[in-house]
Amino acid sequence: MPIKKSEFGIHQIVEHPQEVEKFLEELCNDIPRSSRALEKRKHDFSTRNKVETISGRDLLAVAKHRQIKIPDRLNALLQKRAVRTISGVSPIGILTKPFPCPGKCVYCPTESRMPKSYLSSQPAAARALRNKFHPYAQVKNRILALKESGHPTSKLELIVMGGTWSALPKNYQSWYIKKCFDAANESKSKNLVEAQKKNETSDQRIIGLTLETRPDFITDKELIRMRKLGCTRVELGVQTLDDEVQKLTKRGHSRAQVIRATKLLKDFGFKICYHLMPGLPGSTPKKDLKWMQEVFQNPDFCPDFVKVYPCVVLDNSELKQWWTDGKFQPITNEELIKLLLRFKLHVPPWARIMRLMRDIPANNVLGGVTLSNMRQVMKDQPEKLKKMLNSSDFDIPKSWPCKCIRWREVGFASITDSTKIKPVLRRRDYDSSNGKEIFLSFESEDEQMIFALLRLRKPSKPNFTTLSSVLNDAGLIREVHSYGNEMSIGANAGIGQHRGLGKKLIAEAERITKEEWKIKRITIIAGIGTREYYRKFGYELRATYMTKII
Repeated sequence: MPIKKSEFGIHQIVEHPQEVEKFLEELCNDIPRSSRALEKRKHDFSTRNKVETISGRDLLAVAKHRQIKIPDRLNALLQKRAVRTISGVSPIGILTKPFPCPGKCVYCPTESRMPKSYLSSQPAAARALRNKFHPYAQVKNRILALKESGHPTSKLELIVMGGTWSALPKNYQSWYIKKCFDAANESKSKNLVEAQKKNETSDQRIIGLTLETRPDFITDKELIRMRKLGCTRVELGVQTLDDEVQKLTKRGHSRAQVIRATKLLKDFGFKICYHLMPGLPGSTPKKDLKWMQEVFQNPDFCPDFVKVYPCVVLDNSELKQWWTDGKFQPITNEELIKLLLRFKLHVPPWARIMRLMRDIPANNVLGGVTLSNMRQVMKDQPEKLKKMLNSSDFDIPKSWPCKCIRWREVGFASITDSTKIKPVLRRRDYDSSNGKEIFLSFESEDEQMIFALLRLRKPSKPNFTTLSSVLNDAGLIREVHSYGNEMSIGANAGIGQHRGLGKKLIAEAERITKEEWKIKRITIIAGIGTREYYRKFGYELRATYMTKII
């Protein structure tokens, strides 16, 4: 069957279908060792056939059309930005439409057609603007883009951005999330509950939903509402733990409110991500390091994830005038690198650094850090960093690399076949927000690779009247995650997923809860799309959670 131009629109495929198929089979039999080697092979093919260089997406399309089985290693090389799904899920970032913001932070830019703190030049914001901020269109287009780039879309992690979610009109919130589920289901529903029910068995399941808000908006009532929407992770705009700096920058919340919000979130089972902002007015790199270390050293905090967004000077912000008047000097590239190197030494192996910079184009930064590839810069140390820092007063830490989850994920390992490495069960206990946390994980013997994890919490004697039968006197599983390239639901085992590691972690969590804590119920804050998975192990849906008597 000939490949029609109307199907792919790629002339080298249309004009040379047999050569393309032969080339694809050659790649399957002799997989290139790297992306660079693949590009050379593709370039040689185009030179022989006197056509433009064929893309990985085109080759994946041919494989699907001809039903050619692509080995996992080759599939990862052919995917556009394979790192998108290398953590085991397909993240989809979308924005809410602009609404008035309850905050008056001096560093936030105000662009009339954008939610507060976002710029239309940021990739996710630009996509939202093109789709007129409609949730259905944003989710549908992101799923299509992932598919066209060769990524699976059966496990979607939805991340809703746009400022303070909790301040948005409640009707808009419900409508917005329902439309997201409709887009994933590829069908319309009468209401949110029906859309969520469909998604439990949909081909494209929303396995996680993240919402952004401020610590001073966290209440029992708000968290119950978030659970009804399907939220599993909350990103808190903490910024700093220094109350004097918060006051100076007009942030509007205190350190005490961060502590209270963190405890409530954990006792409800949520995963927590802190947004941290070094380099704020009134602070110094020395002060920043002190409070950033406290984020993980003080049991009142201990978030599961952090995003580090250094303060920069942007147009349409009050901070711009402070900078222009010489009242504020932003942190430099070199100062931030030194700070992050020292901070990373205090990040525990149960935490994950999700981002080290916001995706703000460098040309929008009037003053401050301009390195958009900060993670890559950090990874290339120590030799390159020594040259970059050019400073005799700073020694690269000898205990590198970083111990955080992101640095150790098996999907990023540079080994040929990690399936040959036997995962070892690890357990790490720590105090957190007046409760007990146990971090279970399957890792390599040397602890340099992590395959799967589970977060188990013994709450701080909560008294939830509304959810008493689910959360009171229960062990809480706050997260179960297997790493490695995303494997579609029902697919064969990969390097981390579909190897039965999640099942073993759940069994160990049940044992600890029953035998060590003498608790007879275990409750999981499950994403809508994961409910069927937990039903296999005897869990049932109650009050938005999956729960089981053990």
